[in-house]
Amino acid sequence: MKVIQLHQKNNTTLIKKAAKGKREAQHTLFEIHAPKMLSVCRYYIKDMQYAESVMLNGFFKAFTNLKTFKNEGSFEGWLRRIMVRECISFLRQQKTIEFSVEEVILPQDYSNNIHTEIEVAQIQQLIDELPEGYKMVFVMYAIEGYKHHEISEILNISEGTSKSQLFKARQLLQKKIQHINTTNYGTN
Repeated sequence: MKVIQLHQKNNTTLIKKAAKGKREAQHTLFEIHAPKMLSVCRYYIKDMQYAESVMLNGFFKAFTNLKTFKNEGSFEGWLRRIMVRECISFLRQQKTIEFSVEEVILPQDYSNNIHTEIEVAQIQQLIDELPEGYKMVFVMYAIEGYKHHEISEILNISEGTSKSQLFKARQLLQKKIQHINTTNYGTN
């Protein structure tokens, strides 16, 4: 327990120093959090160079606005929200986001029934192949843990559209995973 408290105390000290513009503290925070934040950006952005660029812009915004961080939640969570918004902003600028507006009636007993042993890299590739609207909602909901009302607010879409995009993304992923399972292991 003391190790965790020391880490939190060091993190708080680093954040305070970084908020005062101390480059060494900013660099240390960057080194600590960059790998996770790059993976967050990579969920949304297929091209690694663009993902890195968006991550760097996110860190710039974070360090510029570090004085607004109130230590009420985790620094990583605060930083992660900045990265997600940066990714969405980037994708909007690229004009690659399209949301189908048709509403889907979700079955009451809908659940994931995916049973597979495929690699994480393959799963990331399958997510990358989703249409941008499906992908964004899927990542925000299934990976980042946003609720549909939060997604609808951030993306400026209805909650029904968010739910529909998630449902369609899951269906598409299930079909692709079943195809991989059938191809690799024969019929299930």
